[in-house]
Amino acid sequence: MRAYFDAFRPASIAVLALGLAAFGHLAGQTPQTTFDILITNARVMDGSGNPWLRADVGIRGERIAAVGRLAGATAPVVIDAKDRLVAPGFIDVHSHASGGLTNPSLRDARALLAQGVTLAVLNPDGGGPTDLKQQGLALEKDGIGINAALVIGHASVRNAAMRRPGGAADPDAGADRAARRDPTPDEITAMRALVKQAVADGAYGLSSGLFYTPGRFSKTEEVIVLAREAGGVYTSHIRDEGTYDVGVVASVDEVIRIAEEAKVRGVVSHMKCLGPDSWGLSKTLIEHIEAARARGLEIFADQYPYEASSTGLSAAVMPGEGGESAKEAMSGTESRKQFLALVRENIRRRGGPRSIVIASGRGAPQMAGKNLEEIAKARGVEPEQAATDIVLAGGASIVSFNMNEDDIERIMRQPWTMGSSDGGLVSPGASQPHPRNNGAFARRIARYVRERQTVTLEHAIRTMTSLPAQVFGFTGRGEIREGAFADIVIFDPARVVDKATYQSPHQMSEGIDWVLVNGKIARRDGEFTGALAGKVLRKGM
Repeated sequence: MRAYFDAFRPASIAVLALGLAAFGHLAGQTPQTTFDILITNARVMDGSGNPWLRADVGIRGERIAAVGRLAGATAPVVIDAKDRLVAPGFIDVHSHASGGLTNPSLRDARALLAQGVTLAVLNPDGGGPTDLKQQGLALEKDGIGINAALVIGHASVRNAAMRRPGGAADPDAGADRAARRDPTPDEITAMRALVKQAVADGAYGLSSGLFYTPGRFSKTEEVIVLAREAGGVYTSHIRDEGTYDVGVVASVDEVIRIAEEAKVRGVVSHMKCLGPDSWGLSKTLIEHIEAARARGLEIFADQYPYEASSTGLSAAVMPGEGGESAKEAMSGTESRKQFLALVRENIRRRGGPRSIVIASGRGAPQMAGKNLEEIAKARGVEPEQAATDIVLAGGASIVSFNMNEDDIERIMRQPWTMGSSDGGLVSPGASQPHPRNNGAFARRIARYVRERQTVTLEHAIRTMTSLPAQVFGFTGRGEIREGAFADIVIFDPARVVDKATYQSPHQMSEGIDWVLVNGKIARRDGEFTGALAGKVLRKGM
C-alpha cells in the first residue's frame, strides 16, 4: 500500500505546505473548533483531478464545515482515516436502481454503497414514470440509502401522450404499439406539457432510448423539441451502438445535433462500439465529439467498465420487432424465413451465439448462465430459432459479450467521459445478471487504475465525482470542500476490488471502508449501518 501511495507523493515538503494553505481555510480555525464528525489522518483527493493532500475534514450536520490541518478540533465521532484516501462519494449518472430503492429489502442500497456510490441518476433510456413528483415522494416515503436525481424519460412521455382516445393503448401490445408512428400536433403539445411539468417537479433533463420501442419510431426533430423543453441535460441510449441500423457514428452525431439545436448538454449513454463490425470506431466517435466541443458544444459520455453489455434478448436480436411481431412473422412460411434470417444476422452482429448469455426471464427458466449456442444445441435447433422461441415464451434478459478492450480504454481516457453502471439493485438469487450492478465503480479503480493503468486515480475519481456533478448541476456535490454536502468515501485504493463476476454476479465490492451520505455514516469500517440518509434532489429546489 505504501508503495502505491508513494506514486502520488508531492515532490517536497514545501510544495505540500503550499498546497495545504490553498486547500483549507486555515486562518480562521481555532483549537476549540467542534464538529459532529471529524475525519483525521486523511489523504484528501478532492474530486477536482488534483493529487491528494494531507488534511482533516470536519463535518457539521449534512455539510463539510472545514478542510485542512484541524489540530485541536474535537467531535463526538472521530474517524481515523489511517492514511487512506478521503474522496467525494461516487455519482452514477446512468442507474436503473429506482425499483430497488422502493423495495424494503433493497432501499438501503448496500450494493451501491459498497462501491462508494452516494448519488444515482434515475429514469435512463427514456424510461421511468411521467409523474416525477409522485416518484420522488415514493422514494422518500420510507427513506433511501443514497441520494437520487430524476430525469424525465422520452419513451414514457411518448407512450402517455400517444395513447388512443380515452387513454387506452393498442390492446395487443400496450402503450408502445400505439406510439409507433409520428405524433400529431396535439400529441406533441401533450408531450411538451408532460416534460414541462417534470421540469417544474425538479427534473434535471431528458433521457431517451432511441434504440428501443417506441423511441426508435421518433424523428430527431421530435426529440429536439422535448430536449429544449426539458433544458439541462439530454442523455441518450443512442439509436444504434453497432451496425443494426444507421450505425454508431451517425447515432452519436444525432446526440450532438440534438444538444446543439436544443441548446442543452448532450450525453452519450454508456458509450461503446457494440459488436465486431464496430470495433475500432471509438477513434471516429472521439473525433466527432472533440470537433463538437471545439465549436462550443457541451458533449459528454458515460461508460461502464465491462466488455459485456446487457439488455433484453428481443431488443438484442430483433430490435423494433418484439414478441408480437415475432409471433406474426413466424406464422407464415416466407415471413418466417425472412424473420429468422434477420435474427441470425443480429446474433452475428453481437459476436455470435456463444457471446449471448441468458441472465433470467420467463422465456428461459433454468437457463441462467447458459449461452445461446448451448441452448440451441440442447434443443436441436439453430440459434436463431432458439432465440425466437425464448422471446415467444416470455422473453429473457441477457449478458452479451460484444465490446473490445481497446475501445473501452480509449473512451475511458477521455476527459469528458463520466463513470456509470447501467445497473440496478437486484436481490440475490438464481439469476445471473450483469456484474455491473455490484461492481462497476470498484472495477474502474481495481482494473483500470491499479491493474491496467489505463487512467490515473485522480482521473478516475474526477470522472466519478466532480465531473458528473458539474454536468448535471448537482450543486455542492462531487467535491471535498468547505460548504459541500458530506457525501464522502474513505478507502485504500490498493484494496478496492469488484468481487462480482459474470459467474457470481451478486457478490458485493470490497475495499470502500467508510461511506457518508449527507453527513450520516452509512458504512462504518466495512459494515453497513442501515442509515437511510439519502435525499431526492430536485433541480432548482
